[in-house]
Amino acid sequence: MNALSQDLSGPDTADLAAAAFAMARRFASGATLWCAAPSRPSRAEQAAAEFLRPAVATARALPVATVPGDHLLEDLRRLSVDGDVLLLVAGRDEPSVAGLRQRAAAWGILTVWIGAGPRPLPGAADYVLWLDDEAISSDDGRFTPLYRRLCKLTHDRLEHPELLEPEQGACTDEVCITCSDEGRLGEVVAICPDSRAQVRTPAGVETVDTSLIDGARPGDLVVIHAGAAVALVTDEPSAPEAEHRATGQLRRAADRRLIEAEEAP
Repeated sequence: MNALSQDLSGPDTADLAAAAFAMARRFASGATLWCAAPSRPSRAEQAAAEFLRPAVATARALPVATVPGDHLLEDLRRLSVDGDVLLLVAGRDEPSVAGLRQRAAAWGILTVWIGAGPRPLPGAADYVLWLDDEAISSDDGRFTPLYRRLCKLTHDRLEHPELLEPEQGACTDEVCITCSDEGRLGEVVAICPDSRAQVRTPAGVETVDTSLIDGARPGDLVVIHAGAAVALVTDEPSAPEAEHRATGQLRRAADRRLIEAEEAP
C-alpha cells in the first residue's frame, strides 16, 4: 500500500473526510468494502447497511459485505483483492485484529479502524476514527451516526469523479529508481525451487528471491527489496520501531550483496 498511514485525532468532520476521500477513490476504481467487527458482529452489519442503503435517496448502493470475526484473516485473504477496503470496528486489544494492518498492506487493502477506549498504536490502520472517552463494549447505537457520516461523505466525494484519480500503482520493475530504497511487505503464497517464492503483494503475485532469509513458509510476511525478500516479519512493532527495523534490514541486505559482488570471480 503506497499511501502513508494517517492516525486521526478523533471522529470529527475533517477526520472522516480524509478517510471518506480515500474510500471514495477506491470505490471509483471498483473496490469492495468489507466490514468486520470480531467481538460484536452486529456492528459490522450496521456499518454495511449504511453503505448498502444510504440515507441519501439519490446515492447508489456500494459493493459491501460483512466478514465473520472468527476467521477474519483467513476469510479476507481468500475474499479480498488489491484495492479493496476493510472497515474494522473493534477495540484496540482484540486478539483477532493482531497483525491485520500488515496483512492488509501486503494484500493492497485500505484499512479504516473505528473504535473506542484506549487508542491503537500509530500505524495500526491507514485511518483511525476513534472515540477516546468510552470503552468499545458500550452500546452499539453510538457508532451508527459515525457510520452514517462516513457513508455520506464518501458519497459526496463520489459525486466529483474528477477529484478521484486512481492511486499510483506499485512499481513492478526489478529495480525501481524512485523506490529503490523502500521495502515492501508481501505474504508468501508458495515456495519455489532455487531459493525463490511466490509472494502476494499489492502489485499481484510476484516471484522473489529468498536466498537472504531462512525458513520462509506459506503465510509468512516478508520485507521485499529490489526483487528479494530481505527479512521475515514475525511480529507487529510500533510504526517508528518498524521503520527503524526495515531500514536496518535493507542496509544489511545491501551490505551483504555488496560483499557477494566483490567476492564474485
